[in-house]
Amino acid sequence: MADAPQIPDEAEVRARWGSFAWSAENEPQVKKIIARYPPGRQQSAVMPLLDLAQRQVGAETNTQGWLPVPVMEYIGAQLGMAYIRVYEVATFYTMYNLAPVGRYHVQVCGTTPCMLRGSDDVLDACYKKGMKKGATTADGLFTLTEVECLGACANAPMVQINDDNYEDLTFDTTTAILDDLAAGRQPKIGPAIDRQTSCPEGGPTSLKEMAGENHDYRGEWTAA
Repeated sequence: MADAPQIPDEAEVRARWGSFAWSAENEPQVKKIIARYPPGRQQSAVMPLLDLAQRQVGAETNTQGWLPVPVMEYIGAQLGMAYIRVYEVATFYTMYNLAPVGRYHVQVCGTTPCMLRGSDDVLDACYKKGMKKGATTADGLFTLTEVECLGACANAPMVQINDDNYEDLTFDTTTAILDDLAAGRQPKIGPAIDRQTSCPEGGPTSLKEMAGENHDYRGEWTAA
């Protein structure tokens, strides 16, 4: 279901990112990450370094960030790791972007639970805002991707936008979230209905006393 990334021309990418190096802010963090692993096992740091690099690229481009080939080569060289091994990791996980994305990367889950609960309405709200799957809007604000399960099935339908999940969505609540982001406002993260995380809507349906205190049920259960 994931859309093929539109990778820019290689010469353009190398001209822009061929001199990539860690920022002064990230350099100490890189050393801490690599130091977590025993000598000779530094390649285990590839995933957090890819994430950090994507965030650095995002900070430099005012987007969510992505991983140009020269950046992945840079990480491979630092870890003593063949580039193709770094690329294998980056292409396996959808958390890594292999092509430029917008300021907000809207990842709509289209797997069965979300589909049955209305992911088509979520996608329709995105389309109404001028988005197209696998593309970035002309203003550079939004990139739309349909993805596989993001692990919030109990709160379907949902989207992940950058690092945040928005759940229990409808056409209207999705539209409101996109409007807030476009206006520079932070929408409410998590469920759009009255529930805490993935608890039942409206509050607990059993062991209700636990909502207010650490209630001891042992005497009641013994008496029963």
